[in-house]
Amino acid sequence: MNTSISKDSSRTSVSELTKTSLVAALYVAVTVVISVISFGAVQLRLSEMFNYLALYNKRYVVGVTLGVILANFMSPTWVLDVPIGGISTFLVLILCRAVTKKIANDILKMVITALIFAVSMFTVAGQLTILFDLPFWPTYLTVGIGELLSMTIGGMAIYFINKKIDLTK
Repeated sequence: MNTSISKDSSRTSVSELTKTSLVAALYVAVTVVISVISFGAVQLRLSEMFNYLALYNKRYVVGVTLGVILANFMSPTWVLDVPIGGISTFLVLILCRAVTKKIANDILKMVITALIFAVSMFTVAGQLTILFDLPFWPTYLTVGIGELLSMTIGGMAIYFINKKIDLTK
């Protein structure tokens, strides 16, 4: 009987790892395919839609964070973007899960998550200010609006995907 438990546990671990890796890979792929608009002071990183997955299952906090770290190696600001973007994404995903935990309405959860992520774009604006001497406030505004737009478009996609596929599993 112990072998069966170990086998099931192993199967679960492989399944968890596979789902986590798939999300990280999808994040990187979507970012790279549209890399021309994924980086810079004006950006529309549609891969940010995967941030919503963390609301459905905590495993995706790791998957999305790994995807961000790997994608950010392609950023012109990678030297700051890899560590700051990775840490920021991880912390904001945890914050979003905590803030929306007791909210039952998926749309409200997504709106709150989109707003939190848009506000968190001061990290990107700060990097662009430091590395390219861009003005902070206008850069923060454009990056924040881009994030809000990305999260809105992506949120609609994830919302409808969740209607067909149970993302909590």
